[in-house]
Amino acid sequence: MKDLVTAEDVLGTPPGAELRTSVGATVTPWAREVANTRGVRIVHASAPEVTQVIALGADHGGFELKEQIKGALSRLGRRFHDHGTFSTEPVDYPDIARRVAEAVRKGEAHLGIIVDGAGIGSAMAANKVRGVRAAPCVDAAAARNAREHNDANVLTLGARFVDARRMLEILEVFLSTECVEPRHQRRVAKIMEIEGA
Repeated sequence: MKDLVTAEDVLGTPPGAELRTSVGATVTPWAREVANTRGVRIVHASAPEVTQVIALGADHGGFELKEQIKGALSRLGRRFHDHGTFSTEPVDYPDIARRVAEAVRKGEAHLGIIVDGAGIGSAMAANKVRGVRAAPCVDAAAARNAREHNDANVLTLGARFVDARRMLEILEVFLSTECVEPRHQRRVAKIMEIEGA
């Protein structure tokens, strides 16, 4: 989310859409005028939305990227709880994935982020926890789809496939996108029905 909204930001937003900003963001007068003429609503995030807790975890292969994610989350004003690991000593990724997934299932965290070597094993493990929809994402487009279409509540990343720049792009999209279209919500409900079958 943006801390300073300019006319250029508004021009990059489709007419009639919402432009979401951080709490207390500055909106330039020209940006407000352009927003009015284009029908763009500038929406400031509420404090609870910005401070929702994110469960974070990684195995030894994802430890370094996890530490970078912690810095990015802090810069974005997001609270997080680190479920480990806390070094590059070898650990088993299913244990970490389960801790993060359980935190999401129990409502202790709004979203989860898990990092391992490929991002696939952690997604498989996390998806065994009822109510969790973990998605491995390698770029921002996948992250947008995972949230917008599938209401993913856990993001998994592969440290061997995602560098720091791409991680930041994925993270920002994953945290700022929501599943709001009724057709997508209906399909997500069908996914959740499978758990009860």
